[in-house]
Amino acid sequence: MSTSEALRQLLLQSHHARPEDLPEMVMAAAGLIGADTMIIYLVDHQQRQLLPLPGGTAPHRETISVEGTLAGRAYTLVTPVSGEPDDGVRWWLPLLNGSERMGVLEVVSSRPLDEQAVDHCVSVSSLLAELLVTRSLYSDTIELVRRREPMRLAAEMLRAQLPPLSFSTGHLMISGILEPCYDVGGDAFDYAVNGETAHLALFDAAGHGSAGGMRAVMLASLALASYRNARRGRMDLVDTYHHIDQAVRAHDRYGMITAVLAEIDQRTGVLQVISAGHPSGIVIRQGRVAKVLPTPTALPVTLGDTRPPVVVEEALEPGDRLLLYTDGIIEARSAQGEQFGIERLIDFALKAVADQLPAPETARRLVHAILDYQDDRLQDDATILLADWRSPAPARSDTELITPPSDHLLEP
Repeated sequence: MSTSEALRQLLLQSHHARPEDLPEMVMAAAGLIGADTMIIYLVDHQQRQLLPLPGGTAPHRETISVEGTLAGRAYTLVTPVSGEPDDGVRWWLPLLNGSERMGVLEVVSSRPLDEQAVDHCVSVSSLLAELLVTRSLYSDTIELVRRREPMRLAAEMLRAQLPPLSFSTGHLMISGILEPCYDVGGDAFDYAVNGETAHLALFDAAGHGSAGGMRAVMLASLALASYRNARRGRMDLVDTYHHIDQAVRAHDRYGMITAVLAEIDQRTGVLQVISAGHPSGIVIRQGRVAKVLPTPTALPVTLGDTRPPVVVEEALEPGDRLLLYTDGIIEARSAQGEQFGIERLIDFALKAVADQLPAPETARRLVHAILDYQDDRLQDDATILLADWRSPAPARSDTELITPPSDHLLEP
């Protein structure tokens, strides 16, 4: 078996590969590492189904549910899972781009795979996940496989601007999710990790349902762009808030966006937050709610010129989880009209911690719980952003980021 040769072949072929070529490429790699068959499955946008990516000599496969299957277990728990069907040995491996879950890889062999052989398969799956991401930049094939229904134009616009659902530095794990997938109403989230600082933001633009949600999406898009513009200009939280406020007000004086802007120092765990008319964030520590962050500490965006914002500071401890959410989470209503509410949200979050679920799986299950509570008919967007501060990051030894000139910033 030659893992290096399998990886080399995949890399060489990838320079001219389409997404449609990946199934055949991984089938060829299977023989080099002692397997008979390797099949790619992509997760759909709602993270309910694992969908086979067809192509080449890859055998036909049916869609697999994430819930209640070995493939789904590999996906949800991010770990290799084995089974022994009649046709040989089968392994399910998570396809991970960093900490972003792309789907799973099915590995079938006519003979048992030892621990080293499984490690070889994991190496191939790691490279394959990277190729899925890079190939998707040049083609719609992967996106079309992942879609289970038509996407509204407003959702198409907004989702193109969102970051990957999950990211980890090893010291901090960030995970976000937004529902509904195919018809958004104005929620958005963003994050970035620059040096020791993690930047987090949630936005909820008013106007759900107006002109097909387009006005709210335009406002959310402007908030995202101005947030990134300020962040890349090295502005602090107060100046970032004002920058977003001025940009949105210049475009739509009567627009309204609630927002939460946060920063976490990975070295010290110091959390700073501005809550602009937004639901309060929650800090979970050792299986209990350690802090419900105060809100509001600023007026919603477009009203920021009437009152200065206040930055709230909280000291996180290693192992703490920060939960940020939009009002579509707690205001979700059952068929009987009962709200999901903050108590159910807290109970779910604490149970996820007790079950030791990673942040991406907590986010997935929480949003699905909201959907189930409303019989899959959301009345508003439901968005969450989780940040797990696992351990203090070491002091930086690399060169500090170069501060860009301030005149590149957006002029509202």
